[in-house]
Amino acid sequence: MTSDDGAPRRLCAVLFDMDGTLVETEQYWGEAMFELAAQLGGEMSAQARAATVGSSMARSMRVLHADLGLVRSEEQLQADARWVEDRTAQLMAGGISWRRGARELLVAVRAAGLACALVTTTQRRVAEIVLGTIREDLGTDPFDLTICGDEVPARKPDPAPYLQAMERLGVDPAECVVIEDSAAGIASGLAAGVAVLGVPALQAVEPAPGLTLRDGLAGADVPELERVLAAGFLSSSVA
Repeated sequence: MTSDDGAPRRLCAVLFDMDGTLVETEQYWGEAMFELAAQLGGEMSAQARAATVGSSMARSMRVLHADLGLVRSEEQLQADARWVEDRTAQLMAGGISWRRGARELLVAVRAAGLACALVTTTQRRVAEIVLGTIREDLGTDPFDLTICGDEVPARKPDPAPYLQAMERLGVDPAECVVIEDSAAGIASGLAAGVAVLGVPALQAVEPAPGLTLRDGLAGADVPELERVLAAGFLSSSVA
């Protein structure tokens, strides 16, 4: 986690989550799952919905089915997951907005010459809707790399997505900051050995070594990300 003289390394890369971190799309996933629950003859609880934030579709469907008291086959689970993805894609096509402060931070990260990756649990076919909106708004592709949920050996909270991103970018965990909103995503980043800036909105997230919590991204800038990296280094040194 340090340079040869024992100081924290310089920030070289920022790894962004997508849904609920950069863009306000979590409500679309929630709406789709509530609609599916109604089709299955029940009503998804708010607690169950919160438990699905940042999770894979397979886990989200298991949470939903358990909440409704249903036993569904693996084939039915996959069909339900596909329906939620398709419905969410339809909702996204109606318009996507940035999470407050996210656009400004993303632009600042690129202006600073830092490497930038998008690491999302969302399937590529759905993520491309969001990516298309981001590219159109910015007039460029701000990401050196995008990794989606169907392109990794294991999904968040496993560290695999962030480890894969760093390997492909050619950067060390001690040179990166992860920005995440969900408990699963934060756990993934921390397990990958990266300092994490957590901006939870729909879930409560407990403090942890290496994690800096913030109420949204409004006003966040590159110097603050450098402080997050340094704080993560100090936490790892204490541990």
